[in-house]
Amino acid sequence: MFRRRSDDAAASATVLEKQDETTRHPEAKKGRPTPKRSEAEANRRTRVTVPKDRKEASRQARDRMRVEREKQRQALIDGDERHLPARDKGPVRKFARDYVDARWSLAEFFLPAAVVILVMSIVKVPTLQLLSTLLFLLFFVFVILDFARLGFGLRKQLAERFAGQNTRGAVAYGIMRTLQMRRLRLPKPQVRRGEKP
Repeated sequence: MFRRRSDDAAASATVLEKQDETTRHPEAKKGRPTPKRSEAEANRRTRVTVPKDRKEASRQARDRMRVEREKQRQALIDGDERHLPARDKGPVRKFARDYVDARWSLAEFFLPAAVVILVMSIVKVPTLQLLSTLLFLLFFVFVILDFARLGFGLRKQLAERFAGQNTRGAVAYGIMRTLQMRRLRLPKPQVRRGEKP
């Protein structure tokens, strides 16, 4: 009678062990050697621990953020894809940047032209003020037409090159890039004008 109960307990213990080891077979190798005690202790010592002092924890967080921002800033200058901000990452965004940077567009001259037109409108000569208003309207219409031309061309190229991939927001991204003067664009242009991306 006692023997039977002990057999049942042993059987239930083996069932529990089998349930615990669901990840691998008990006789299978784990795929890596067991680390030496000195290595395991060294790993425990070098592990990053959160400091108990709040000021120290916030200082460490600020230092990490500063290093990350510096990496992003350098990536924007160099064009290093690994550290770019999320809005600039990926082959679709890179193609949109290269497509825009390879072309001349009126929109990149919008800010300098706006300054000239503003100065003309401040001058107390009525004909110059009228001319500045007309120039502004005319330039604005040409910039809108340029946006439409660039948007349709970019959308078509994206559909051809990245069929089946998510290209959402890439056209707006490219159009917003044209508003910046070429030398002030970030990430820095990687293609010359007239070069095919």
